[in-house]
This record gives sequence, structure tokens and C-alpha cells, in this order.
Amino acid sequence: MCGIAGVLALPGVDVPESVLQAMARAIEHRGPDGEGRYRNGPLAMVQRRLAIIDLVTGDQPLHGASGRVLIANAEIYNHIEWRRVLSEVEFRTGSDCEVPLHLFDRDGVDFARGLRGMYAIALYDPESQRLFLSRDPFGIKPLYIAETPLGLAFASEPQALIAAGLVAPEVDEQVRTEFLQCQFTTGKQTIYRGIERVLPGETLTVHNGRIVERRRRDALPERDTSNWDEEEALEKLDAALMDSVRIHERSDVPYGLFLSGGVDSSAVLAAMARIDQHPVRAYTVGFDVEGARDERHHAAVVAKAAGAEHVEVSFGRDDFWRVLPRVAAAMDDPAADYATLPTYRLAEVARDSIKVVLSGEGGDELFAGYGRYRRYLRHRLLGGGRLRRHGSFDGLGVLKATIGSWREGLNAAELAAGLGSRSKLQQAQAADIADWLPNDLLTKLDRCLMIHGIEGRVPFLDTHVADVGFRLPDDLKLRDKRGKYLLRHWLRRELPEADAFSRKRGFTVPVGAWIADQGSTLGPLVAASPALDGWTEPGRVRRLFERAERKKEGFAAWTLLFYALWHRRHIEGVGVEDLSVEATLRA
Repeated sequence: MCGIAGVLALPGVDVPESVLQAMARAIEHRGPDGEGRYRNGPLAMVQRRLAIIDLVTGDQPLHGASGRVLIANAEIYNHIEWRRVLSEVEFRTGSDCEVPLHLFDRDGVDFARGLRGMYAIALYDPESQRLFLSRDPFGIKPLYIAETPLGLAFASEPQALIAAGLVAPEVDEQVRTEFLQCQFTTGKQTIYRGIERVLPGETLTVHNGRIVERRRRDALPERDTSNWDEEEALEKLDAALMDSVRIHERSDVPYGLFLSGGVDSSAVLAAMARIDQHPVRAYTVGFDVEGARDERHHAAVVAKAAGAEHVEVSFGRDDFWRVLPRVAAAMDDPAADYATLPTYRLAEVARDSIKVVLSGEGGDELFAGYGRYRRYLRHRLLGGGRLRRHGSFDGLGVLKATIGSWREGLNAAELAAGLGSRSKLQQAQAADIADWLPNDLLTKLDRCLMIHGIEGRVPFLDTHVADVGFRLPDDLKLRDKRGKYLLRHWLRRELPEADAFSRKRGFTVPVGAWIADQGSTLGPLVAASPALDGWTEPGRVRRLFERAERKKEGFAAWTLLFYALWHRRHIEGVGVEDLSVEATLRA
């Protein structure tokens, strides 16, 4: 696991060494264990390594007998199985990332179609001078591109493209509005003008410094909803989940689990406990504030029942103000999800003991755990028909005007999700899997862990698990006004102490109360921030912070505060990591 970056130049253009050096420095935190570079003709690229598998011979770039070369930010979990299939190939290393090189020899541009894992791969063929960029089908690992005067540039993080001077740090106003209303952004276009995401499952072919072909592998099965009965479905879920957790545990370094005590992370723990011969190291965060939901007690019960070593991590008011600027700096592709805060704090503690952590992301999307799915299924007159009907700033009078429709990206995702013979529930799940999952949840996990040199793994987001979970009949997902019915059934059987059929407790961070305490100071600072200049009503921004103890006002205030700090770091170029929130806003 690591960070990658590079440029395939336009004809007659040379890539300056200073560009490669700047990109390498910008992604150094993603790979503290070493650096590899490659130059050949029009291509220059760099990789920073976080060593997880094949600690001795796994340094990149990796070279194939055909002359092709590869760098990757990847874990290919089925590399052992592929080595057996490719028995005639003489492998040069023990690296899981060598497999795609040989699959390209066999399958060409479709080399990634049979991979199980998370990956952002850059594979270069010197003979044709073509570069192939590929991203895993769920978008677990990030990959960004920009068409620049030098050629097609790519990187694991947008800030590498900006640090190298390839793209100016300018905000796209349309995307900014979407971000404010949704807390994340959708589709290819990022919040930066000129920087795009490689979409989940895409493989791009680049020649002469420009994209010449796009292919895409869907994360979700093409087959219709299954006709399995409950027992048959339970057997298939057990086989798929156990197999996924087993291969996700393949590592040459210590690993652990982030345990919230909810259904998803408890299910991963139950599977790990069945497989592992030693106690699982499980980390749980809790909030030291009166009235906040605290999962530590329930998680401790679950951990004890599974024989896990449980580590409790506290998160209080001081942690919030200390961590917030660091999170804004880490989240260069912004997501104003306040769950970034405890995720960052957990990684901060876990890095002293482990380099790999498993997590439960994806369970809600694949097994229909969100309450919004039930609302989506209602008749339109009863509020159904859209996953997100209202934006965070609707009715607050804070924004002077919205630029276009902030729902355009969401509408496009919902339209695409409705293609084929999917049920209405599956359409809602597919829409979330297309955007909310990769551009909020997985971006949060990637940035908050990689900044601490930890790799995050998500066993639910495996194509074999998706082939079972997504295809379940609706009544094996939603039953008795609860989601994830079959997964709960499995967890109750495997780990009764998890209390799988209890009401979803949810995961909330008391940011509104903390912001309200500082509202009279923060409101004027945020209102005067260059980030908000010209498109907000300053008086209403100040009043918003004064009323941050209210749910809607508090969430809007949090979003503006996060955005102002993010803008300071990534647009204005102010180093915020070691400053207080107030000092950052005043800088």
C-alpha cells in the first residue's frame, strides 16, 4: 500500500525532475517505507511505499519480462490464487502487485477484471508508449488525473498535482455548492477546477499525453435478484464473508480492527475470531461528553465475547479542537463527514501497534442498513422517491444563491442506478455505492489512516460478498422496519452477545455543542474567511454559529467551519496542521 504519481508527457515535452520531486514529497506520508522512481521516454512516475506484503522483494516499480513496468497503491488479495493459475509464469518477487503485470501479458487492457482487492494501478508499456491507469470497482483506493500543459498527470491525492504546479488550486463553484449541501461531491469532477477522479472500476488508456480509451468494471453483479430462501442465502453469505475476511487478513505485518459495536464491525470481528488463532486487537472510540452516544460499553461486551483484545480510545472537547485542523489538512478531497474526527483519532492511537486495520464500511450499502432506504421506498406523497431531498443549507438563508442544481450529480447517479431490472431498493443501494461510498466514507478512511501510515481494509467491499449481498431479495434485507436482516441473522448465530437485532444506535459526534461553546468567536472569523467571500450572508453566518446547539444550525456551522479550514490549507496554502482552529482562521 502506498502513494503513486506521474506524468505521461505530450509529444516533444520533457517532465522536469522538480515536478517528480514535488509529487513525491506531497505523497510521502502515504509511503514512509521507501521510494521508487521510473523514467522512460515520455513517462515519469514515482511511488512511495507502505510495506505490507513481501517486505524484502516487493519494492516498486515492478518490471515484467516483457519490459512493462508497474507502480501501484494496491492490495491484491487473490494474488496467491492467481499465481497458481499462472503456473507457467516465472515470478520475480513475492509481491501481490506483480500479478497484474502478468495478467496484462494475457488479457491486455482488461488485466484488472479478475482482481480481488483494492487498487490504483499505473502500468506502462514502453513498446506502445501507452500508460494504463486502473482503479478498483468500489473506489476503495483513490486515483486522480489532470490534463496539463505537460501531459496527462496522475496521483493518489489531488494535493500532489497542485504541489507540483501542474494545476492551480482553484475551487469549482458548482461543485462547492454540491459539497456544502451534501458534505461530499459526486462523479468525476472534484472540487478543484481541472482535477478529476478516475471513477471506481475504470481503466484508462493514455497515449501521447491524452486519454484515448475508457473501460469500466462494475462493482455490482449483473445478475438479477436471487430466488434463494433464507437458509440458502445464509449459507452463501457465510461462505462469501468468511472467504473475504480470510483473504483480507493476508499480511506480513500486524493487523487489527476498528470496532464500533454496530452490526457491521461486529460481523467482521465474529469472522476474524473464527479464523484467527490469536486474539484480535480491536479499537473503539467513545465521546467524553454528557449526552453523547458512547459505544464503548457495548463494544467491550462484544469484544470480550469474541476473545478480542479491546482498546478503548477517548475523544473529548480538547481532541476535537486539536484534531480538526489536521483532518482538514488530510482531507484534500473534502468530505465534511464528522466521523473523520474519531477515525483520525483511532488511527493516531493504533499506529503504535498495527499497520493494517479492518473496518466495516460497505455493510450498510450492500445489505440496506440506512433508514433513508426505507424512506426512499415510500410513495412520493409520503416523502419517498429521493435519497437526499434536502440540502444542509436549505431554509437557513446563509447562501446568497445556489449555482445551478446542487442535485445534478445525485440525480445522475440515481438515474444510472435505475438501469436494468433492479428493484427500487437495489437502485437506492447502487446510487450510494456509486458516490456516497467512494467519495465520502472511503475517502475518509483512506486519508485519516494513510496520514498515520496505516492501511485500511474493508472486507464487505469484495465482489464475491457483493454478489451475495446485493442480489438478496428485498425481504432478506428489510424486515420489521429494520435493514440488514440477513446479516443480523448471521451475526446473531455467530456472536449472540452483539445483540444484532437491537435498534441501530447510530454514530454521532457532538460537534454542534462544541462549536456552540465557541460560537461567538468562531462565527465572525468564519464569516470573514476568504473561503466564504462573496457567496454567503456574513450576518447569517455569525447567527448560525450562535445557534449551533440546534441540530440543523449546528451541522451547517460544522460544514462551514470545516470548509474554511480546508480552504486555508488547500486553496490559500496556509499550513494548518500545527495551528489551533482560531489561529488557522486568523492566519
